[in-house]
Amino acid sequence: MASPEPLYGTDLIDCAKANSNQGIEAAAERCGYGTDIAAFERELKKAGEHIGVEINSFGDLGTPTPFDRSQLGIEIAPETPDEL
Repeated sequence: MASPEPLYGTDLIDCAKANSNQGIEAAAERCGYGTDIAAFERELKKAGEHIGVEINSFGDLGTPTPFDRSQLGIEIAPETPDEL
């Protein structure tokens, strides 16, 4: 459900994070900013600064993808704990 008034502060951060998987347009609308994406991101950044969290863009709120060690190259480790 969309907020009838623009949200601010931690309410805005909570709403934006809860809707982050729906995309920025949907999140802005549900947080009360309609189609004003610029105002949504500006207030989101201010809200982050207010609580001491750096939010550079809406993309910072998405859940990080699991770390894939296989993309780093090879892993060198002993065969057994006895070989440490």
